[in-house]
Amino acid sequence: MEEEKATLEKEKEGWEVERKRLVTWKVRCLDSQDKLNKCIEELEEDYEDLKDKYDGAVGELDDLKNSVIQEHINGFEKGLRQAAFFHPDVDVSDSRFDVDKDVVDGKLVREDGGDAEEVEEKATEEERKVDDVAEVAHDSAE
Repeated sequence: MEEEKATLEKEKEGWEVERKRLVTWKVRCLDSQDKLNKCIEELEEDYEDLKDKYDGAVGELDDLKNSVIQEHINGFEKGLRQAAFFHPDVDVSDSRFDVDKDVVDGKLVREDGGDAEEVEEKATEEERKVDDVAEVAHDSAE
């Protein structure tokens, strides 16, 4: 019986040591969890701040893009007004004047990468119509 009692006492001491060790681990885990929760809160606040800044930057970028486009259109219209001033015989209201077109290699093409041949064909067709109308007007004047 004495041996059993001594064995039980040793086991009890072992369990007590284990319990203390587990309690310290529990405290460490709870501390780590508190630190982790604080870090998560700080990261969420930082995320919200960055998201607000990003949204503001995106809005500002959109405004700048629209301003650049509007300035491009204004410059084109200014050029048309000057062309009309220096060459009164040029009809600047002609539909062939288009801010989205440019002359490349002697051809009128869309700046947005449209098919150059298609644009050229349309321009040539419109030119023929204008020439035909001018010829008919000239013949009827004679």
